[in-house]
Amino acid sequence: MGSNPYPLFLFLLIHYFLAVGAAAGSRSAKAPFVGVNIGTDLSNLLSPADIAAFLKAQQIQHVRLYDADSGILSALAGAGVSVALGVPNDQLIALGSSNASAAAWVARHILPFDPDTPISAVAVGDEVPTAVPNALPVLLPALRSLSAALAAANLSSIPVSTPLPFSVILDPFPPSQAYFNQTLASAFLLPLLQFLNDTGAPLMLNLYPYYAFMQSRGAVPLDNALFRPLAPALEEVDPNTLLHYTNVLDAMVDAAYVSMRNLNFSTVPVLITETGWPHNGARRDEPHATPDLASTYNSNLIRHVFGRTGTPMRPEATPSVYIYELFDEDLRPGPVSEASWGLFYGNGTAVYLLRSTGAGGFLANDTTDRTYCMAAEGADRRSLQAALDWACGPGRANCSDLQPGESCYLPNDVRDHASYAFDSYYQSQSKAAGSCYFQGIAMITTTDPSHGNCIFPGSKQMNMTSEGSNATETSKAGIPPRLRLTEQNNNIVFMILNMILVVSVSTMRL
Repeated sequence: MGSNPYPLFLFLLIHYFLAVGAAAGSRSAKAPFVGVNIGTDLSNLLSPADIAAFLKAQQIQHVRLYDADSGILSALAGAGVSVALGVPNDQLIALGSSNASAAAWVARHILPFDPDTPISAVAVGDEVPTAVPNALPVLLPALRSLSAALAAANLSSIPVSTPLPFSVILDPFPPSQAYFNQTLASAFLLPLLQFLNDTGAPLMLNLYPYYAFMQSRGAVPLDNALFRPLAPALEEVDPNTLLHYTNVLDAMVDAAYVSMRNLNFSTVPVLITETGWPHNGARRDEPHATPDLASTYNSNLIRHVFGRTGTPMRPEATPSVYIYELFDEDLRPGPVSEASWGLFYGNGTAVYLLRSTGAGGFLANDTTDRTYCMAAEGADRRSLQAALDWACGPGRANCSDLQPGESCYLPNDVRDHASYAFDSYYQSQSKAAGSCYFQGIAMITTTDPSHGNCIFPGSKQMNMTSEGSNATETSKAGIPPRLRLTEQNNNIVFMILNMILVVSVSTMRL
């Protein structure tokens, strides 16, 4: 009788599935992410512990800090949040002129926290070529000193780079004709790219389609800046490559790729360290700084990144992004818009509704047990008004908060008022099937539509039924952490292995 082939077969299958699981886990680690910038220039910043709890509740796993705030870094220990740690511009001279200063900085700001609070990158300075051009000569030495200090501490896996303004790229539209500012190219950008290429660090860029749109004087379509779909005839086409650009951000990223290629670098990745859209501004000077457009841009941005579509020039590479910013910084000087980029107010309540359902769980502040009813995308205004009138009238929904002067009166538009009325009716009907339909112009969402001081009925009910939690915490917390993709792979692998073992043993018994 010949030898039993099943042990060898079983071994090969086990090896195969473990290899597949490991490869999938490796790929997941490189998946693009959406993070947030956390500025602290606000009058009522949450405590570090509350910030950590807030990030966990919102399923935000990547943040960028502009300074090494030890309180926040300590509070984030074990929270599952990776931090891109900033070095302020006023520290560049010290770090760039002394290797000992760089080593001391690493010892003080990274070694006590990593790996409990994983440091994903060190962002040295911020827009130095335009913000503090006199510090440019010490920027590269500071990068090299910090990189060497990290390597000496066995932390060479932490990349070191510097966030640059998009203005270092000239003639960016169409992307194929873009190039770096020649006054910076040979003295600064060429050695910077060589450093990034040698250390495996990304080119950090602050990219704002909002400003590209504002400064274009009508040449850039608003829909193109907002990731809104365009008719093929209206898509931006690069005449040299014939590539179609459906959004401004992709065009800006490809302009960076072309600029780097002109200096013979083609493998340095791009990391978008800032992007966003203001929700308020001076009406005359910045009429497009509105909550609706900010929601549209950031919602579409999140879906775009998690969709992993890359750019027309590099469809295989989707840059990760940090949204500017998590909280409104009300103490920032300058135009009205400077204080109005936050997704949330300083107390943690949403400035506006983000429509990013299904985008990897990021900012999904509710589980499927917490559902809300809101106006559907693209619903006709007249139909919304009719449904609003019915819900607040014959439907007997409680619409008192929509009255002038009440918490949900602003913004005073049909869509927002209809969403509140729809949810009020839906909750009053105990979320019964068909109670969120309204002739097809309503939809169910798991994302809390509450914004500012306007708390939707679904959130109010959750607040009343929860114990030991304030209103803000109740509407944001209670979210089971997402399974990491690697954990899912492991579960699948072991389930398959168990099935193989059962089948194998049964077969050998036969």
